[in-house]
Amino acid sequence: MARPFPQPGPLVGLAYRELQLAANGKLDQILPRGDLHELPRPWEPESCPAKLRGEIWAWLDQVVDWLNTEYCWDPDGLIPTCWPHHPHLVHELAVLADQRRIAGQAFTSDLIEEWHRYTLPSFHDRLRTRLRSHCDDNHQPWPAKGRHTRYRDDVDDRARRFADDLLPVHDATGSWTLRRSWR
Repeated sequence: MARPFPQPGPLVGLAYRELQLAANGKLDQILPRGDLHELPRPWEPESCPAKLRGEIWAWLDQVVDWLNTEYCWDPDGLIPTCWPHHPHLVHELAVLADQRRIAGQAFTSDLIEEWHRYTLPSFHDRLRTRLRSHCDDNHQPWPAKGRHTRYRDDVDDRARRFADDLLPVHDATGSWTLRRSWR
């Protein structure tokens, strides 16, 4: 009647254990790990080396199948098969999977209730808002690509504007101050 939540693979599990030790371990357990800011975080796949990311992708694919099977009745709520083409979905799914993993490990139902009440519905609301009908049956090109390309092309203009704001100028009293061109 209900499938279990997919478990991450061994590399993802190791990353989570390292993070658990970093957060709650004793000093002699923490120090050998080096710079804790460098530890890979599975909920931020871009922070992970390639082999670990490969395992994350496989896990997220299982999580999407699980979500679509266990939590979607209406086709509007389905996560599309093209989710890997949407960076916003990749980021959101990694966090959603992490939050569900944590909730499933809790010794009370409080976290899973919070996940059901807030986390999952919020994810679905954002999914519908961001995708709208662009990828209902098949993947569509990114609708904002033109505007994003223009943003990237205007980098020199923004850099000049930033630099102008930092130029010192005389103010009304004759002393030097920074220009506030953004006001």
